[in-house]
Amino acid sequence: MVALTNHSHFEVAIIGAGQAALSLSKLLTEEGVDHVLLERETIAHEWRTGRWDNFTLVTPNWQCRLPGWVYKADDPNGFMTREQVHTFVTDYARSFDAPVVEGVEVTGLSQTEDGYALSTTVGAVTADRVVIATGGYHTPIIPPYADQLPTGIRQLHSSEYRNSAELPDGAVLVVGSGQSGAQIAEDLHLDGRQVHLAVGGAPRCARFYRGKDCIEWLHDMGIYDIAVTKHAGGLAKRESTNHYMTGRDGGRDIDLRSFATQGMALYGRLTGFSGTELSFAPTLAASLDHADAVADSIKNDIDAYIERAGIDAPTEARYKPVWQPAVEPPALDLEKAGITSIVWSIGYHADYSWVNVGVFDGHGHPTHQRGVSPAPGLYFLGLPWLYSWGSGRFAGIERDARFLAEQIVSTRIGELVQ
Repeated sequence: MVALTNHSHFEVAIIGAGQAALSLSKLLTEEGVDHVLLERETIAHEWRTGRWDNFTLVTPNWQCRLPGWVYKADDPNGFMTREQVHTFVTDYARSFDAPVVEGVEVTGLSQTEDGYALSTTVGAVTADRVVIATGGYHTPIIPPYADQLPTGIRQLHSSEYRNSAELPDGAVLVVGSGQSGAQIAEDLHLDGRQVHLAVGGAPRCARFYRGKDCIEWLHDMGIYDIAVTKHAGGLAKRESTNHYMTGRDGGRDIDLRSFATQGMALYGRLTGFSGTELSFAPTLAASLDHADAVADSIKNDIDAYIERAGIDAPTEARYKPVWQPAVEPPALDLEKAGITSIVWSIGYHADYSWVNVGVFDGHGHPTHQRGVSPAPGLYFLGLPWLYSWGSGRFAGIERDARFLAEQIVSTRIGELVQ
């Protein structure tokens, strides 16, 4: 247990205590580097407090591995639930007695002549080096006009959604069809709710194809190992949206067209409102076609890999759309549709306002190369696309953490030599 007092000093201060921060902590522990993890809440708290009740990983369990810690239960091809992931990570922290101090919020970070000064809710802390491992999802996005919608409608962000029973009776509007939005819409739909879904431009991926999980094919193809700088568009890839699918009930596709045949009402991009009426852009058909095209292109890549590698894999018929919008609904009257709840699933804003070090671009995003910032001794870890697509998954965390651990240890040795 770490004793944290006012003016405590450490070689390395890691801000956050999720799986990425703990992975680095494990590696630094092995190297004998004095460090501390400062966690505002509790270890891996987002897995328990920021997910809905029926949440599962979309990545298979065999991909869940951290330095010195791998999935060992009896369902490697399954998908861990929210509680199982939380246990997996917290057990990892206990396995090496990670030096975590819970309930401490870092409210300010500034550079000094010989390191960094951290303002926290329990006093001042200094460190030679700092690793910001708070993830990339900080402030839930709610549109500014949300507070002008009818007061009788319950509004919540996807991070606050837990289950259908907690919402008032009536229809539900879900805004956004990324991974969370699509899965929450499915959760409500399976619970018998009338769901209205404003569909965005997120791509989708088939769950299984030609005898294997598509993620396993992509893993075998090395797709998750390709550096972001090697992709078309370069660093802009960091703004891309993840493909929607689900690990629920053993894993399956999420087909919004199929939901439409079962009564889910689909709309294009939400553009505004007047009174109780919301308006939508005529983008539904194009968004559905785009999602299908991406899923099809992934299958093309898998087909090419199978042929190139000479793999004996079963053939499989391609998906055919089961529904097309006859019209593009231009509007939705909340009152007439009986909508009593809105779930906003339109993402997050990054918030580094507490970091008083000039390492951010004009949009407030950290500038870095594989997590190494322009400021000596300041690092980032646990960001989507930190280095590759795998960075946002359990499968890529060890590589990212090990790279930073090597940077920290090498500079530390250089200073000791001097």
